[in-house]
Formats: sequence, structure tokens, C-alpha cells
Amino acid sequence: MFCTSCGRALGDFANFCGSCGARVKRPEAMQESAPVESLPVQPPPVESPSPSSALASPPSSAEAKAAIPAGSRTTCPWCGTVTDAKELSCPRCGATLSAPAEISETGWKQLPGRKDMAKLQFGDSFCQIEGLYVPVADVSLAPNDGIYFTHHVLLWKDLQVNMTTMSLAEAWKRMFAGLPLVMMQAQGPGHIAFSRDAPGEMIALPLQPGESIDVREHLFILATHSVSYDWFMTNIWYSTKSGDDQETHYPVGAFMDRFTAPESPGLLILHASGNVLVRELAPGEALLVKPTALIFKDPTVGMQLHFEHPRTGFSLWGSWGNRYVWLRLWGPGRVAVQSSFERIEGENAYMTSCSPATQHQW
Repeated sequence: MFCTSCGRALGDFANFCGSCGARVKRPEAMQESAPVESLPVQPPPVESPSPSSALASPPSSAEAKAAIPAGSRTTCPWCGTVTDAKELSCPRCGATLSAPAEISETGWKQLPGRKDMAKLQFGDSFCQIEGLYVPVADVSLAPNDGIYFTHHVLLWKDLQVNMTTMSLAEAWKRMFAGLPLVMMQAQGPGHIAFSRDAPGEMIALPLQPGESIDVREHLFILATHSVSYDWFMTNIWYSTKSGDDQETHYPVGAFMDRFTAPESPGLLILHASGNVLVRELAPGEALLVKPTALIFKDPTVGMQLHFEHPRTGFSLWGSWGNRYVWLRLWGPGRVAVQSSFERIEGENAYMTSCSPATQHQW
């Protein structure tokens, strides 16, 4: 069997060409015996050349792959398939295998948002990202594929797309916590599109079987039916008092969403404000971030409040108002933050109690 796009010889069970990334077109008889697995696809990133590249051009992906010793293996960063290191694209999901990871000196790397008109494939369906300032996720659903989403992010849909409500556990607790009570699900065929109605980035997160991710509330856009949904209490809070009024604040929200791929790979799409940065924390490594900047974390990452108290002279509001509220995170696991974040409510008000926290006085 050969690729119809570039002519390269293919394996009998390859879903995509390892050279050009084109989807394999099989005769109907072969498709029945070897169905295409439901896996998301990340298109190769398009990088603009730097000014110095005009003087000394780096080797191309093909040249770099040619220098790899024969028999070397690599793991696809998208679906986890172990394949020949000389391949340019994963033969299982079609993702690029040659995109370098740019990491800053502090350990942060930018999580690439999907560029305008980029396509992400799952099963026989695909999601196309349209626009850069306020991006839209335009999903083309095949008859046997489905997704679920919160009702307020729906932008438009074809008439033939079937939509139903999705049952949620402990609905009364969700209502009191301010979480969406109505979760919708859509079944193909047809197009359906979503937008958070805010500028930022669309984040595509593939989940492998047994993998979970914790997401801060109100950032979820959609997930494939192979991804299960749950939520849990963050236990991150503090109470403030002003006169006779007392209020409890939840800097990262009272609850967090948890998405899991129990048995088969799935695709999760989030929306974040500004730019998105990701860092891998080593076991025991700690980090302080603005609570409202958190996007997602691995379930293995712990979190609690942290207060910084600067030493100052006379203060009109008293020493209790001289503090900064942070979220302390510790590894192992990934942490993602957004560069545009909201103000923390009650940060300098008189505090009466709080969840477990650490503190430091300058």
C-alpha cells in the first residue's frame, strides 16, 4: 500500500503517512477489517524565520531526520505511539514528530494555540480553529462521533446536528457553586461551532487512556464522548469581614473540573486569555502563581494558599492589609498559566479565616 499524496510505501495498519502526514485512503474492504482509531491530530506548526536565519539556515526537518541513526525510536507527543525516529509524522495519528520544544531558562514553555484554520482530527470528524483574536472551534461531526460542551459557548450549528442534554451528578451542589447546570451533547453528522466570546487562545489537549487533567472552572469549551467528566472541591478559600458583613472568597473557584480518558484516547479543548505557558514541576518542586492565572494542572500537582507579608511602616489600613495572595503549587506534574488574569477579590480586606496556607514575611 502506498500514500496517494507522496507515493511512500505504508504499513498495512497505518492511519497516516509517516512522511507527509496525509490520511491513508483504503479500499472499503480494508477499512472494515482495520477501522481508523479515534485519535486527535495536531497539524505541524508553522514557524516564521528569525532575522539570523537568513545568514545561517538551520537544517530542515528532513535533513535532521536523515542524520538520525537507523533503528532509533521516538514517541509521538500527541498520541504516545512509539515509532521510527526518522518519520516526520506519526503513522497512527498524523501529528508532527519534528517540532522542537522551546523552553525558557526558568523552565516555562509556550503552549502553542491552534493557528488560524488549523484542523484537529478525532475519529472520522475534525475540529477546525477559525480566527486568531476571538477564536472559534468549528467541529465537523461524522455520523458516529459526538462531543459535549457547556450550553453558553455554542455559537452556531447545522439543523441536522442532534443536540440533547447531558445528565450531571449532584446538580444542586453545582447550582450553589455557580457551575453550569446544563451540559449539552451533540451527535453528527453536521457542523457545530463554539466560542467563549473573549480574546485568547484555543488549547487542544489530547488525553491518553487512563490520563486525567484538572481544569479551572469556566475555561472548558468541548470534549469528545470518549472523555469522562467530573468535578471536585478545591478547598482553596479565605473569609473577610467588613463591619457586620462577612464574605468567603474562592481565588481559583470553589470547584475544579476533572476530565479523564478511561479506555480510549480523547480530545479536550479549552479557552485561555492571553498567552499560555506550561511548566513541568519535579517531585517536591514548588511554585507561586496568581490564583486566577491557573488554567490546568495534572492531578498529581498539589495546591494551597500562600500569603506574602511585606514589611512596611505606618499603614492607614493596618498591618492586616499588607499582604499578597498567591497559589502555591508543588510537583510532580504539569502546570499551565495564562498571561491575562482577573483581579483577586478581597485580597487586602480584613481576613477572619482561611484554608490551609503557608506564609512569608519580608
